Amino acid sequence: MAQVQTALKYQGKPLARCGDELYFGSMDDKYIVYMQILSKQTYQGEEMADKVRLSLMLTDTNLSPIERIIKSSEKKGLWGALEIANIWLERANAEEK
Repeated sequence: MAQVQTALKYQGKPLARCGDELYFGSMDDKYIVYMQILSKQTYQGEEMADKVRLSLMLTDTNLSPIERIIKSSEKKGLWGALEIANIWLERANAEEK
């Protein structure tokens, strides 16, 4: 079983990674973003995320995973995906306050 890294942060929000899956945001908020690395490419000998699927999801564990998905998208590169994820979280969680 892969080890989950939870001490990471991006734009002040928690970022947990387990293999090719990332969870961005806090479970204390109404929404998080789930990201899955779909493909990788090698650049200067290092493997990097090429295509990333991201989904804005409700944190309500009483709903099925399909019912929790609010919107999804695919982006090229991890940084582009993280920027979109940050915007989605800021907007979605701001609407709830």
